[in-house]
Amino acid sequence: MSDLDSELVPLPPRYRFRDLLLGDQSFQNDDRVQVEFYVNENTFKERLKLFFIKNQRSSLRIRLFNFSLKLLTCLLYIVRVLLDDPALGIGCWGCPKQNYTFNESSSEINWAPILWVERKTALWATQVTVAAVSFLETTLLTYLSYKGNIWEQIFRVAFILEMINTLPFIITIFWPPLRNLFIPVFLNCWLAKHALENMINDFHRAILRTQSAMFNQVLILFCTLLCLVFTGTCGIQHLERAGGNLSLLTSFYFCIVTFSTVGYGDVTPKIWPSQLLVAIMICVALVVLPLQFEELVYLWMERQKSGGNYSRHRAQTEKHVILCVSSLKIDLLMDFLNEFYAHPRLQDYYVVILCPTEMDIQVRRVLQIPLWSQRVIYLQGSALKDQDLMRAKMDNGEACFILSSRNEVDRTAADHQTILRAWAVKDFAPNCPLYVQILKPENKFHVKFAEHVVCEEECKYAMLALSCICPATPTLITLLVHTSRGQEGQDSPEQWQRMYGRCSGNEVYHIRMGDSKFFREYEGKSFTYAAFHAHKKYGVCLIGLKREESKSILLNPGPRHILAASDTCFYINITKEENSAFIFKQEEKQKKKGFAGQGLYEGSSRLPVHSIIASMGTVAMDLQNTECQPAQSGGGSGGSKLALPTENGSGSRRPSIAPVLEVADSSTLLPCDLLSDQSEDEMTPSDEEGLSVVEYVKGYPPNSPYIGSSPTLCHLLPVKAPFCCLRLDKGCKHNSYEDAKAYGFKNRLIIVSAETAGNGLYNFIVPLRAYYRPRRELNPIVLLLDNRPDHHFLEAICCFPMVYYMEGSVDNLDSLLQCGIIYADNLVVVDKESTMSAKEDYMADAKTIVNVQTMFRLFPSLSITTELTHPSNMRFMQFRAKDSYSLALSRLEKRERENGSNLAFMFRLPFAAGRVFSISMLDTLLYQSFVKDYMIPITRLLLGLDTTPGSGYLCAMKVTEDDLWIRTYGRLFQKLCSSSAEIPIGIYRTECHVFSSSEPHNLRAQSQVSVSVEHHEETREAQGPWGSRAGTGGGGHTVGGGSAERPLLRRKSLPWARRLSRKGARHTGKAAAEEISQQRLRLHQRSERQELSELVKNRMKHLGLPTTGYDEMNDQQNTLSYVLINPPPDTRLEPNDIVYLIRSDPLAHVASSSRSRKSSCSNKLASCNPETRDETQF
Repeated sequence: MSDLDSELVPLPPRYRFRDLLLGDQSFQNDDRVQVEFYVNENTFKERLKLFFIKNQRSSLRIRLFNFSLKLLTCLLYIVRVLLDDPALGIGCWGCPKQNYTFNESSSEINWAPILWVERKTALWATQVTVAAVSFLETTLLTYLSYKGNIWEQIFRVAFILEMINTLPFIITIFWPPLRNLFIPVFLNCWLAKHALENMINDFHRAILRTQSAMFNQVLILFCTLLCLVFTGTCGIQHLERAGGNLSLLTSFYFCIVTFSTVGYGDVTPKIWPSQLLVAIMICVALVVLPLQFEELVYLWMERQKSGGNYSRHRAQTEKHVILCVSSLKIDLLMDFLNEFYAHPRLQDYYVVILCPTEMDIQVRRVLQIPLWSQRVIYLQGSALKDQDLMRAKMDNGEACFILSSRNEVDRTAADHQTILRAWAVKDFAPNCPLYVQILKPENKFHVKFAEHVVCEEECKYAMLALSCICPATPTLITLLVHTSRGQEGQDSPEQWQRMYGRCSGNEVYHIRMGDSKFFREYEGKSFTYAAFHAHKKYGVCLIGLKREESKSILLNPGPRHILAASDTCFYINITKEENSAFIFKQEEKQKKKGFAGQGLYEGSSRLPVHSIIASMGTVAMDLQNTECQPAQSGGGSGGSKLALPTENGSGSRRPSIAPVLEVADSSTLLPCDLLSDQSEDEMTPSDEEGLSVVEYVKGYPPNSPYIGSSPTLCHLLPVKAPFCCLRLDKGCKHNSYEDAKAYGFKNRLIIVSAETAGNGLYNFIVPLRAYYRPRRELNPIVLLLDNRPDHHFLEAICCFPMVYYMEGSVDNLDSLLQCGIIYADNLVVVDKESTMSAKEDYMADAKTIVNVQTMFRLFPSLSITTELTHPSNMRFMQFRAKDSYSLALSRLEKRERENGSNLAFMFRLPFAAGRVFSISMLDTLLYQSFVKDYMIPITRLLLGLDTTPGSGYLCAMKVTEDDLWIRTYGRLFQKLCSSSAEIPIGIYRTECHVFSSSEPHNLRAQSQVSVSVEHHEETREAQGPWGSRAGTGGGGHTVGGGSAERPLLRRKSLPWARRLSRKGARHTGKAAAEEISQQRLRLHQRSERQELSELVKNRMKHLGLPTTGYDEMNDQQNTLSYVLINPPPDTRLEPNDIVYLIRSDPLAHVASSSRSRKSSCSNKLASCNPETRDETQF
């Protein structure tokens, strides 16, 4: 302790008890220095400057006070003029007054009336006070604004005018005789104008609002005119005191008449000073006013370009939506306006367009139409600027639509711009609902916060994939998402156009079941029962529902789903239930009488009795058939094609359609084969397959190419395929196949041609490999890509069976033949991004159209689905020159467009048949979501992009001649609901049609495609291989020697190959000449089809491909196809009709034990009739 005590330092003597309690502040702060900032602002001058100049609010008050002073001085001058009478005498203050009379004959001017005026003492005191205050204020502001150049401050016009109007009054205080001296106080009007301009600028700065340059310029022009007139009035009145002694009102009249260039001449200045003033004022007006008008016109033109502002008062009292786009084209604008204003409750909405580019001429012309000029406001600005969002009143908007520019070559950059716009709008107006359009699926997760998002490539590829299974899926979806009243084509003489146009008016609507007249009577019954009876009774098609406690929409949840009053029902109909009128018939009387009376179908066509009593069983069917069915020959084997299938081997009794049960019975539900791990054909492989069958597994793809893809149960390979095995045209160490024929595929190919293997292409594969597709129906998929795919994409697709790729282009015949086009049923041509930015917008599709037209002539039986950039170009698909029927369709399209149809192109044969598609048609899907927020989820479910548990999927079945005993669509509806619980939603119908033309068939065909058979130089190779043509094959399959071809021959074109084949031993003399003449004669006599066949076969021989796969195909141009959405129940079924179905989810009611599930399924399949076991047949 002693050592520790000795080491302690004693406390300083200043530490007392107070220091221990409070601390020694001087000791603690010995080394600290207090620094004061902005000491320059603590001076008196800086504080005055802060109050008078820098601070917006205080500066605004000072300028308002200054403006008031100047107006007061002008008012006091007018008071002085009214009180002054020169006839009472003229002279200085305190001097004797002298009278003055003007003599017109004398040229001399008496300057006394001009120099001296009569000023009352009270008026003088007031003017002196105001002048002193104004002088002090001006001096102070000049001192505070001094920046080193005193002369610049002194010689300012405003300072000089201020000194002229204030100093003389101050001098009169010290020199009384000058109190009556004339002082031009009226010049203060210009100082008031200057103060007003500064005051407006400070006002906008103080309230933090962007000033309107247009308003400011108009105000300045008005003030300039007012100051000119006031200055001229006061100046002429005062100078004419020595002349005609005009009153103030007379002087004002003279100035108005003079400045308006009228010049009556009844009032004129009498002396030369006033005349000189008039000349000066006219010169000033000629210089100042044009400059002001020029500035005003310039601002007006700029305002017209930028669009001005959307009124805040209007934004608070009226409803408006904002459309944000990178560039606004006329097609995009009209699609949006027509679809948006098609809904009755949106008629009072305003549309504010916010676009960074200047308004297009066509857009300006359209927006000047009275129909749109009162409701559409164009603002030039950026969504990334808060000022522009404030101009558009984004925070008061009902919704904001952000659309991507799909015409950009770099679509990723276009998505980045869209994402930034969405972020900016969400940051500025977090409560404004967002409707965002994204091009690429990998960018979708950046805008997940938006209320509704439509990914273009996701929908596009899924729709094109479904078109290979369900024909015309793009047309079906497009018609569903467009607003129409079903009045298109009703004046046409063609029956198919009237029916097609009527059915195109069907749309998807929703209603709460407890509030619905359509469905409320089916509460507590199965979904399938309600769907059938609602269709039979009202003609509406119930496709799905949503539980009150769930946010997921279920399409065809199946017969086990019992309806509740709180369910939201989604149905397809011409119009929604709220706009429908119900006319109930005496249904019981019709059933008792048993005759074909009028039914309950709502619309132009009535439901016949055989549709009303379709569920009554065998007796009902027999009664109906005795009336309507024509007599048939004895026996069920021969006779008419409509012969009904026999039951139990006898033709005496026709099969009946089982009634749809109110509550599902598990023993009557057929589709159970998809619940097992293997489908029927997998459990019993045929002898042809042998041991080469590759077992597939069902699972979720392990690698998704982008974030946000919906997981879908698919057919997968047990082991991922090596990347080298994905290449179709090149062998590897695992297999030696080098062409499509060598693989020996059981099903026909599906070829998709794209520029690059983008992530959206993944959505083309998934719907075609979904678990509910039977394995025996899986088609091989070949990706024909212009550019080599990257490893990320190959990693995503290597787990799918029968998916291959090949480098090539659709405009290269070699690539088409090598990828197996003669073994394909479907070819999908995707629009190329590199062609979207053509110099002329509508020429972006030129290359695609010409290439597809060539393939259309080469492969007439091949189903080619083409994507175009512009829907208006679809009239060039399958173009027939001088075809009278095509001309009639063109006139029909123009007539429908004049009638205001949103789908004027719907009657074009390629669109009606589903052969052409434009992604811009799906823009309406985003627009409709503003009114129908369920349209995007329903569309994604139909396309297979989302797989909600318990929700069904879209598929199709073909009606064969054996199925025609069902006769009508209403009976088919009952058959499907009672047997397999499937909901039909439409028909894809193909009819034979003769296309008349004014020119011969061979000339018409040659006008569509030119096939060159002449001898060309070898430099012609640079033009591409389209000089040779090919056809599609449907014949026998033989393995060719594709691996033995020479690469040189693959690169040469057909003219070169022909010339090469003729380089042999030439005959000399007369025999050779005769042979050549015979060959020429044969060439001229052969038909175009034979010529094309010979060209293609020669090309295939030189490429080393087997020619036996090529077939002499017939030209299938004499048929037309169209889609009927929710046709009337009495619509007759025709052979080759393809029915669109919503099939229930086979995994919705899977048993807990897989063993019991398999045994029950196998027993059911064994007991089922072969006709009913196959879900695509009856």
